[in-house]
Amino acid sequence: MSKTDAVTNNYINREISWLQFNARVLQEASDITVPLIERLRFVGIFSNNLDEFFKVRYATVKRIVEAGKGGKNELGGIRAKELLEIITQIVIKQQAESSNILRIIQEQLEDENIFIIKEHQITQNQHDFVKKYFLRKVSPGLVTIILNDNVNLPNLKDSAAYLAVKMIMKTGDKQYALLEIPKNIERFIQLPKQEGKDFIIMIDDLLRYCLSDIFSIFDYKSVSAHMIKITRDGELDFDSDLSKSFIDKISESVKHREIGEPVRFVYDKTIDEDTLQNLMSKMGIDKTDSIIPGGRYHNRRDYMGFPSLGRTDLMYDKIEALPIKGLSLQESLFAAINKKDYLLHAPYQTFSYVVKFLREAALDPRVKTIKITIYRLAEISHVASALINAAINGKSVTVVIELRARFDEQANIAYAEQMKSEGVNLIFGVAGLKVHSKICVVEREENNKIKRYGFISTGNFNESTAKIYTDYTLFTSSQKILKDVIKIFEFFVTNYRIQSYKHLIVSPHFTRKSLFKLIDAEIEHVKNGNEGIIRLKMNSLSSYTMVDKLYEASNAGVKIQLIVRGLCCLIPGVKGMSENIEVISVIDKFLEHSRVYIFGNNGDTKLYISSADWMTRNIENRVEVSCPIYDEDIKREIIETFNISWNDNVKARLINQTQDNTYRENNKEKVRSQFALYDYYLKKLNE
Repeated sequence: MSKTDAVTNNYINREISWLQFNARVLQEASDITVPLIERLRFVGIFSNNLDEFFKVRYATVKRIVEAGKGGKNELGGIRAKELLEIITQIVIKQQAESSNILRIIQEQLEDENIFIIKEHQITQNQHDFVKKYFLRKVSPGLVTIILNDNVNLPNLKDSAAYLAVKMIMKTGDKQYALLEIPKNIERFIQLPKQEGKDFIIMIDDLLRYCLSDIFSIFDYKSVSAHMIKITRDGELDFDSDLSKSFIDKISESVKHREIGEPVRFVYDKTIDEDTLQNLMSKMGIDKTDSIIPGGRYHNRRDYMGFPSLGRTDLMYDKIEALPIKGLSLQESLFAAINKKDYLLHAPYQTFSYVVKFLREAALDPRVKTIKITIYRLAEISHVASALINAAINGKSVTVVIELRARFDEQANIAYAEQMKSEGVNLIFGVAGLKVHSKICVVEREENNKIKRYGFISTGNFNESTAKIYTDYTLFTSSQKILKDVIKIFEFFVTNYRIQSYKHLIVSPHFTRKSLFKLIDAEIEHVKNGNEGIIRLKMNSLSSYTMVDKLYEASNAGVKIQLIVRGLCCLIPGVKGMSENIEVISVIDKFLEHSRVYIFGNNGDTKLYISSADWMTRNIENRVEVSCPIYDEDIKREIIETFNISWNDNVKARLINQTQDNTYRENNKEKVRSQFALYDYYLKKLNE
């Protein structure tokens, strides 16, 4: 089935659109202008994305099939069973393409004297190192499962890779086994350098080399090993035991995910048929699962951690995150923010301002309360440390922490327990709603009155992702905005009471209505003979209701520009439906994560930064915050940075009905927006 077959009822199916987004990631791996080791890491990102897709989206469609539903309404006009088949065919093609790209990259690495060798290429000089490494680091913790007919196969771990071993005994019998590829050991093992050449062996091949050591007690005449991987449904299922705490329920549900229903089975296509059938039978793989023949290696996500080998010439230059003009890390941020608003644009500018703000609040005797929402924390979080420090110093600290942040649940639980033990007041969100907003407010006593300071962001308060995700954070002492922020925290405490907000747009109660009002105003401007302009930047656009509203605006003559990194169900450029809509997607060195809404408003621009994509879940099922920008200098800065992204003609792909990820034509001066944005802030700093 072609890509365009997935376009029905005026929408692009969201699953198909997401797969085309991941194809753009794969394009980066094949782009010869991208440094070689970075290309290898994009293969890893592509694979990691695909794993999460199967755990979540494929698993959801499979559930629809198993429930006996067609799912056409939810899936953009495609029946669920048919969609599973389309997905599998696309993924098989993409996997084959990624294997070819990987082969080309490895050949080019050899031109740079970097060799990824297989077990049969190990030289006598490398033999002793490999054997010692195996005996000392791998063998003690190696999990080996012997498969006997009278023994049930234990549940294989989600997304873990295994070597399926087949031994032909000297008696003629067959013995099968599974080796779990260890996760606690680096996937890529650096061998001793020889004659200026770097040699790397994957742990998979090291295990193949040492099969005789692993199965020395078996009297076999031949042994072979082929890789397999199973992906399980990533949905969390909660029990209804009222005696259990929310943390306990989340913890148990995360553990259960490891044995969830299988949704994808990937195997080395050179595996013997009898070995394959034996495994599939024991694992209960059926026709509704995606069964994908692959190459020799799986879990290619590990390529994200491919060693640098000191070869900075084969990686992107590291940028030094810039300071914000007028805002010093050596002086009081509160004193500066008291005078005017400031904008942080990560990773071009340093995230240290967020940590500094919280540390200052933790130490300042006049600060009485700190309230913050947490969605994903860094593995080693200075944000969490600052909040704990504040609680130790006697501040009233309230943290609304989302324990259901997908695939980060366990990390958030660990920090939640640590914060709770230090006296932080924890709120675990709202029943039925994820808390995805990025807000913080501090109350400080000044002249016998309480004054508020805070920040509102498009991204997580996470030092690690702030180095690679593009996000805006507004620091403000605007009492009218922060009064609305306080109301959101009141909602977290008494969520049966719906608050009203004068400035912020807050999901799930007001976002759709507010955005419709802003879009309708642009339509009205056109009707009155003026210009209507809507410019949006987001990660995903999949709400059919919002898509239909943009179609309505387009038909009225409103000019619409969209920058959508990920999935986009809207079909632009169709006469009579969306001819006034253009959509691009920028995939490059950094992950585009900021959300910006710009409405022309007949010359008096209205502009918001937001935590919300235009997806049904963000609008109806989450607590999200969109914040207006009132400071004219900051408004101008965001518009200028939007323009730079919109004018990208190096890494921008056109989103259209054919979904072929065509690069925007480059017949003008080159604009690579992420590089241009760094230059923009460097110039701004020196003005």
